[in-house]
Amino acid sequence: MKTENQTNRIEQPIYLDYNATTPHAPEVIAAMRSFLEEHFGNPSSAYSYGFRARSAVQSAREQVAVALNCQADEIHFTGCATESNNWALKGIAYARKNRGNHIITSQVEHPAVIEVCRYLERNGFAVTYVPVDEYGMVAAADIAAAITPQTILISVMHANNEVGTIQPVEEIAVIARGRGIVFHSDGAQAVGKIPSDMQKLGVDLYTIAGHKLYAPKGVGALYVRKGITFERLLHGAGQEMGKRAGTENVLHIVGIGTACDISARDLEVSMAHLKATSDRLFAGLSGLLDGVLLNGHPDRKLPNTVSVSFSGIDANALLSELRDEVAASAGAACHSGGRAVSSVLKAMKIPENRAFSTVRFSTGSPTTLDVVDRAVALITSAVKRQRGSSPMSCR
Repeated sequence: MKTENQTNRIEQPIYLDYNATTPHAPEVIAAMRSFLEEHFGNPSSAYSYGFRARSAVQSAREQVAVALNCQADEIHFTGCATESNNWALKGIAYARKNRGNHIITSQVEHPAVIEVCRYLERNGFAVTYVPVDEYGMVAAADIAAAITPQTILISVMHANNEVGTIQPVEEIAVIARGRGIVFHSDGAQAVGKIPSDMQKLGVDLYTIAGHKLYAPKGVGALYVRKGITFERLLHGAGQEMGKRAGTENVLHIVGIGTACDISARDLEVSMAHLKATSDRLFAGLSGLLDGVLLNGHPDRKLPNTVSVSFSGIDANALLSELRDEVAASAGAACHSGGRAVSSVLKAMKIPENRAFSTVRFSTGSPTTLDVVDRAVALITSAVKRQRGSSPMSCR
């Protein structure tokens, strides 16, 4: 017999949107706790409270550096990945504007890169948005072909947030370095899911997001290779080795440091787990339903990401029906003036009707095979009901 508390408890939907954000890892919470309850000092203070906070920030910097295989003084903490991307692009653009005004990026970047490029275009810079193939992958040769004598910066993400496609970052880095061009990569979706080794990737700047790897929201980091000079984004005092003003968010910095420590320790096991859960999800859906199409590269992709189109289905209507059972993201959003297909799916030249039927599922460390099987059953039932009901519409 259920107790009153059990009866009143609302069961949470199955969470399959880990590319959107992740819960806090238990180890991260444990590491942060004393900095929430006890250690409140300002890292810039010259007494014991400050020493403890400063030591924690430095330890976290070293943990992030180990995860990325770089030097600790190449890691700079920020408020989020969006800030890191803004800092990287604007910082390099303004520091190098006397050498040229041309920037190269891809058509499938996150808005935190695309919108910065548009801002720079309004302020005297020229930007080339290189197209991608049907898998959402940019060709290194196309990046090379876009280079002009005025090119000062290339920014191409490590892995796509919507379809999971991994870009040829190492190849692009060789091209950029050979031409003396600074190369930035947005690694927000990559860290903790695939190897993110700065020495192997060869990038000059690399963005990290805390809340994508089981650390808190509101903290990020920017890797900057030694020797790269760039303008400040925030002006004030001399925090972050004199490059980013503002009192450090010690609590969250401890969190991202611990999360990176876990990532480095468990990466191989985590990758295998994520692949097993996402493979099972796609196999289950495609085995029980007709008209299930995979978006993104079939092999060169994040191990946890499954972007699928369900023919004859409105993705927003499907997710609305599933909202109390399964949490995921659609490939098109409803607005007062109609619907907007994601820029990523547009760049991949996905037909509009297929884009409207696209759902992104992304698994995480807590996702079990049993959870995947339950989700497959719920999604399959909902798709069958939708196919038997009214035509697609934005609801």
